[in-house]
Amino acid sequence: MPILFLIAAAGRAHRAARPLTAFRSARASVLLVLLGVAATGAHADICKYIDQEGNVHYTNVAPEKGWKRQGCSVGDDGTPRSPSPAGSGTAPRNAATPPGFPRVDPGMQRGRDDMRRKVLTEELATEEKLLAEARLAYADGAPAPLPEEKADAERYRARIGKLRQALNVHEKNVEALKKEIAIVK
Repeated sequence: MPILFLIAAAGRAHRAARPLTAFRSARASVLLVLLGVAATGAHADICKYIDQEGNVHYTNVAPEKGWKRQGCSVGDDGTPRSPSPAGSGTAPRNAATPPGFPRVDPGMQRGRDDMRRKVLTEELATEEKLLAEARLAYADGAPAPLPEEKADAERYRARIGKLRQALNVHEKNVEALKKEIAIVK
């Protein structure tokens, strides 16, 4: 599944739950999706295509009609990669680092991990605040009806449904952020 679809779906779920905080919530979702994809070792064949004008494109999604496929699973330099052992689809985790592969200084990686932890902690604090607000608004499923809802029971039920959905989204976000923070080194 393309990563952009996952990001868009996560953003839509947050905007539906609470429009005023969609940006922060969507940002947390994007971060979680990207971190989740990186943590799970997602693998997609990258294919090389040539379009009608002769431009080269590398993609993991189906191309436009008329593009000619030149090959799949290409490396950064455009050369085909060797297939993974036993057709597993991913390289084994204990595989040796290829020669010339850039290495990250342990201090720099520690700084990156600290920054990641800080961002996740800030997002968790924001999401916990939004969860507390959602719980208050939901009032255990029995918030007081608004004046315009007193005559229209369906409108009241619709509002309770939206409040319940927002509450569920924030609970799931808090849970996911706590799991992600536990993973950070």
